[in-house]
Amino acid sequence: MVNSLIAYCGAAAVPDDAWSRWNFDPPLLVALAALAFVVARGRGADARAGWGALALMAVVFVSPLCALSSALFSVRVLHHVILVSAVAPLLALAFPQRRASPVPLPMLVAAHAVALWVWHAPGAYAWGLASVPAYWLMQLTLLGSAWLMWRAVLSPATPSGLALVALAVTIGQMGLLGALIVFAAQPLYPVHFASTLAWGFTPLADQQLAGLLMWVPAMLPYLGAGLWRAWTSLRPAEAAL
Repeated sequence: MVNSLIAYCGAAAVPDDAWSRWNFDPPLLVALAALAFVVARGRGADARAGWGALALMAVVFVSPLCALSSALFSVRVLHHVILVSAVAPLLALAFPQRRASPVPLPMLVAAHAVALWVWHAPGAYAWGLASVPAYWLMQLTLLGSAWLMWRAVLSPATPSGLALVALAVTIGQMGLLGALIVFAAQPLYPVHFASTLAWGFTPLADQQLAGLLMWVPAMLPYLGAGLWRAWTSLRPAEAAL
């Protein structure tokens, strides 16, 4: 049975029960509470960013979006996009890089790209849903690699040119991955084959929507960060004129 292949978030949600499918996993709630405690104690540099990241993690892991991601690959990709494009930069603002990173930014960009491509390969993706440890390995490597990259990109210690190149490379590789998913001739993720029809999708249409989410909306935070870095790099030059 397909649902048995999904170890976390439970069986695939269907329209009749989707809004009742909240995830109150005790270890997850303890981890979120610990992060809330750290933010509330003022341990981060930007409390609003910390609370924003916490709210989005609750949406991704606690809300019915979790069970819906068991049903639809497009929702799983939305889940990943929120983690790497929204939660990660908010965490980078809340817990920023204080000094130059010992790991060069190009290596962080490469590590994040590898995490994205590996976990969206059909075999690795299926394994990531097949057991709870594999599921959390998927989540932590995606979020962790994105957080480290965003910290370096947003750090004042990183030259603006290097940060802009890192953002452009990330946009390019995510766009390429999204395009490959969109234009695949057949559905690639069997774990969702039996659960898409209840939502009015064929497996291929669900996959194409997932690719579009990664190809277009996921790019916007990177573009915004690039514009911000470019603007802040120009301001000192303007002030000197």
